[in-house]
Amino acid sequence: MPPVGTTPPLVRLPQVWGEIPQRNPNFTGREDLLRVIHDELNRSQETAVLPQALHGMGGVGKSQVAIEYVYRHSAEYDLIWWVPAEQEGQILASFTQLAQQLKLDVGPEVNTAVPAVRDALSTGRTPYKNWLLVFDNAEAPQSVKKFFPTVGSGKILVTSRDRDWTRFTRSVEVDVFTREESRDFLLGRELGLDGEDAERLADALGDLPLAIEQAAAWRATTGMPIEEYLDLLEQKRIDVLETSPSPDYPDSVAAAFELSLEKLREKNPAALQLLQICSFFAPEPISRDLFAGSPVAPISEELDPVLSDRFRLSRAIRDIQKYALAKIDHARDALQIHRLVQAVLVGRMTDEERVHMRRGAHTLLANGNPNNPSRPEEWRRYQGLRPHVAVSRAVESADPRVQDLVFGIVQFLYYWGDHPGSEQLAEEAHGWWAKTRGAFHPETLRLAKWLGWMRWVNGDFAGAKQLNQRTLDLYQEHIGDRDEGTLDAMYMVSIDLRTAGEFVAARDLDERILTIARQEFGRDDPATLIFAHSLGVSLRLTGEFKRAAELDEDTHRRRQMILGVHDEQTLNTLNALLIDRRELGHYLEAARRQDELYHQHLELFGNDKPSTLQAARYLAIARRKAGDHPGARALAQDTLDRYTRRYGPDYPRTIAMAVNYAVDLRHAGELDRSLAYTVDTFERYQRMFGANHLYTLSVRTNLAVVLRLMGDREEARQHDAAALAELERTLGPDHAVSLICATNLASDLYALGRFQEAYERDTDTLARSSRVLGDEHPSTLAVGVNLALDLRALGRANEGDKILADTMLRLRATLGDRHPATLNALQSLRADCDVDPTPI
Repeated sequence: MPPVGTTPPLVRLPQVWGEIPQRNPNFTGREDLLRVIHDELNRSQETAVLPQALHGMGGVGKSQVAIEYVYRHSAEYDLIWWVPAEQEGQILASFTQLAQQLKLDVGPEVNTAVPAVRDALSTGRTPYKNWLLVFDNAEAPQSVKKFFPTVGSGKILVTSRDRDWTRFTRSVEVDVFTREESRDFLLGRELGLDGEDAERLADALGDLPLAIEQAAAWRATTGMPIEEYLDLLEQKRIDVLETSPSPDYPDSVAAAFELSLEKLREKNPAALQLLQICSFFAPEPISRDLFAGSPVAPISEELDPVLSDRFRLSRAIRDIQKYALAKIDHARDALQIHRLVQAVLVGRMTDEERVHMRRGAHTLLANGNPNNPSRPEEWRRYQGLRPHVAVSRAVESADPRVQDLVFGIVQFLYYWGDHPGSEQLAEEAHGWWAKTRGAFHPETLRLAKWLGWMRWVNGDFAGAKQLNQRTLDLYQEHIGDRDEGTLDAMYMVSIDLRTAGEFVAARDLDERILTIARQEFGRDDPATLIFAHSLGVSLRLTGEFKRAAELDEDTHRRRQMILGVHDEQTLNTLNALLIDRRELGHYLEAARRQDELYHQHLELFGNDKPSTLQAARYLAIARRKAGDHPGARALAQDTLDRYTRRYGPDYPRTIAMAVNYAVDLRHAGELDRSLAYTVDTFERYQRMFGANHLYTLSVRTNLAVVLRLMGDREEARQHDAAALAELERTLGPDHAVSLICATNLASDLYALGRFQEAYERDTDTLARSSRVLGDEHPSTLAVGVNLALDLRALGRANEGDKILADTMLRLRATLGDRHPATLNALQSLRADCDVDPTPI
């Protein structure tokens, strides 16, 4: 290796080289350790991933060893990526950046990027076959291993203080320097020491690499004789015993840093205060942008002018680095402080100083608030702030600016796709704010609504319902019924009612909300339009498609004028309007317009945006209804894959997409696969919503069709009979889903040879469908075809032929000559109806 203190030779870097810390030009020794690591990493087969853990106490140089290994072996890899792993959010941020580097077909949202990276590295769907991931400062194995690619031709290196890694991986323990390495390091820095002096200094510092490096920096800066330095170290050791800043380290180590801190206080008090503030941040790179500019809230007389003067700020940072109290990462333009230095800093402060400097940390963090959590171009800044917000306990700050930052990060995590992280931080902040500001404080209530929303998004419907009702009660008690915040809380409760299957109650509440909003804010206010859109959702769920279409058309027109044609909310209402048109029976028109809308989403937002996935799902349904079964199946499969990768199999929209795909498989004749998907979604809905929810009963209706086509006629009849009884009890016999289930029940009876019962059921369903949906609706026409076949089976062929001929004319006029429903009727095949879950 190169002599200590010289610049290491240039190395060939791999094609993808991500976030690797700067190489230490003073790296010394560790040759045996580096060889062991290399041998262990190469011991696995080419197709296996070998996690390799380096563990040991802080300050022994685990990360430095990993950095040196990466640089020495960089030419052996196509891709090397450094993953800060102390907090899960840092891993997520690193993986999203890697997804962009790999040019994967995903956006910057974490819940698409992270699974895409794991999949690409596991399956080799990337040109970079030989890759190395370094997870630095990893916590417990259970929280980190889930991010590892499961197979592949790459390697994984882990550094951690958690000895639990020895149970999961081959492990190499990184100890302190050998005495020879300590001597080599100190003598190689040209400090004017002889071998005996180096020996004594290494012994006093316990050979801890971080302390050895700090002592070398002290000697290089001050030129202090070794005897005087050792005497000071002994004196400070007594102070350390009294304050006990860091019980995990030898007293002499902490004392060494005490000396440097005292020297820094004498030379540059503002630099020491900056360092004290940084001791409340995470031991991760701290962007210099946080220090730039005068703080809105003053911190101290010494530090405030330094923060507003870039020249003085640069000098303060150089002084900090000069005493080896922190390192400047020039590539990231950031300052990084080791956790041991932080521990010593915090330990030597008085209680008053801790409060003051933590407040200063919060002030700097608030200065860095990007103030726009929904914009992807700001997400890197939020990612950089998040670990420092967590470690500094910013949720406990009473400063409104800091609280705005915390709420902004809560929102960022949602938009970025880390929905569990958003809920977790919202839960923590809400608990603290409720305790310190009061549960009925406007900001606490605003956060409570967001927390209720995140519980709902993450599938905790019971928890969301409980919190949202309590929040509404507080609004009504302390603020009144007509405040926008109260109406927003009512809106959240209406979503909970819909989720619970209480559609009429949700519709009535939405009617009330919209009436008040129109009176208070006017018909064109954006808030009013949110409530109008919500009422449209409830009307669809109660089967009032005509009213929903009229309202959605008006809402869409107003949103176009107020928000713009391409606004996401405007397009969302257009999606709703096209669902209305589809449910009213205008299949061909809905499919054509839905196709246009989907391609508009692709152009505006890309193919993985949640709104684009939603538009794709609706288009797949519209294609099937319009008779394009191959096109529907292909799009449904692709969209289901995307939902599953992004959200997992239990996400409500993933399940809904699987329901749609199961129907497409049935139309393709793949009954076994259709049955598997239908049974799976039926069970998931039962767990999520209960046996009697509309979604569960809808899938049960679809399940009966598949079972009948596979020959299980009686089982199909039992499913349809039970589902219809519950649908009629909860929604009434005239609801669209009740009519579909009744249509399929008649077909079950027909398949069992019970033609008279089938005829009676179809006769009743046809009358209801004609009255509710209209004579030209495809669902009504399906019952007409089936009734004609009932009559034929009963020996009343002339009546049946007449009904069939009339129905054929209507089918051709409504769906066209080539639609599968028309062709099936022409061949005297019974029509099977399916149900697609209406969005909540």
